[in-house]
Amino acid sequence: MSHATGAPVDPDPALVRLRARLPAHLAVLEHQLLERDVATRLLLLAALAGEHVLLVGPPGTAKSELARRLHRVFDGARYFERLLTRFSTPEELFGPLSLRALEDDRYERLTDGYLPTAGIAFLDEVFKSNSAILNALLTLLNEREFDNGTGRVRTPLISLVGASNEAPADDSLLAFHDRFLVRVPVAPVGEASFAALVSLRGEPPPTTPQPIGAADRAALAAASAQVELGDEAMAALQALRAEVSRQGWSVSDRRWRQLVALMRCAACAEGRSRLDALDLWLAPYVVCDDAQAVPVLAAWVDEHLAKAVPHELPWLERAVQAFEKQLELEQSMPADESDDASGKLALARTLGGSDAEGMPRIVSATLEERSRRRYSSVHRQARLAQVDEVLTRADAACAPAVQALAALRAIVAGRLWLPPSVSARWFAAHARTLAVAEALRARLAAARAGFERLPLQPDAAQARVPTPIALD
Repeated sequence: MSHATGAPVDPDPALVRLRARLPAHLAVLEHQLLERDVATRLLLLAALAGEHVLLVGPPGTAKSELARRLHRVFDGARYFERLLTRFSTPEELFGPLSLRALEDDRYERLTDGYLPTAGIAFLDEVFKSNSAILNALLTLLNEREFDNGTGRVRTPLISLVGASNEAPADDSLLAFHDRFLVRVPVAPVGEASFAALVSLRGEPPPTTPQPIGAADRAALAAASAQVELGDEAMAALQALRAEVSRQGWSVSDRRWRQLVALMRCAACAEGRSRLDALDLWLAPYVVCDDAQAVPVLAAWVDEHLAKAVPHELPWLERAVQAFEKQLELEQSMPADESDDASGKLALARTLGGSDAEGMPRIVSATLEERSRRRYSSVHRQARLAQVDEVLTRADAACAPAVQALAALRAIVAGRLWLPPSVSARWFAAHARTLAVAEALRARLAAARAGFERLPLQPDAAQARVPTPIALD
């Protein structure tokens, strides 16, 4: 598979400055948040693309902290946060009614400091609000507009971050759920990070870079629209759509277009002018409706797009086992009857016993060695040649994994948005294949050394080549 990225997008100065600051912004967002590399990257990328994010997970998993940090990334963006319940009122989100307007028979709200004036907003338990709030939120999220009295006003909303313990089960909430383009499962840290979690000391974050302004976002949006889709990315999207259909998932035409736009934004921010198959690492967080489907589709991306799946090399395992079994058999074969070593060994045991101290034991060990079957050099060379042939095949089978791993590392080195946990998973798949091959190769080498140590007899004139070892 080709992963050509095309020539860098010709940027304006604002875009150049933005690209230079993005790694530092990610470092601040991630500071002391363990196992949140996926969430932080998707959160910032979605905001840059003007999309909304849903964080799905239990309480205490840093969902609100992520939103608070995100708002500090954007210059002049006001922040709004609320916990919603079924008893929440529109006044809590959109502001109280203006008494002065009511005196003039106008139904208007005082929105200053409330959601209609926020740049970044966080709504916890977002699906627990009532229909009056949800209807207003639908317009605000999709159109960036708010109906205030008889007029509709533009809002400065960059991105709204919603949080919930689970995806909504009520069909009436599906339209609202669909407004969140990116949906990220957030779980408690795993066992591997638990010690680091309880050892955190509240160290100060890295230096905060210059916030991202409206001009930066406009420059990125304009350049993102010029990023080419390309044949490779198109083929990957078509394969993805076929898999989504096979799974029975429903993805709207609008969501497919939004996915491509998000991919273009990511590529442009990295300085690439063409998408490729690896850009679809984003897909599980866009096309999956619930958290359980995300790892299923991520595994499909790993296998079919990143080509990063471990291979156990069963043919090589069978060959190794066959060589080891044959070696064990040939090492344990008794000497030919014409050889008098067996009789001498029996005599030594009679005189001194195989466990006796002193000279009889030494004689016994020597005769034990002589009692083993001896082989011609023709036999030994035939065995060595067959092992060497399999070793050559093993090296050839490993070559694609070695090349794929090297190529993947080169590609990933320039990917700002690809989470380290995802790239590490891809690397580990290839490394697993190579580790399996190396272990089997070591066993092959040990078997080869065993055949090489087989005791030799003087070559007979009619020494025969042994039947090759059956490997299948």
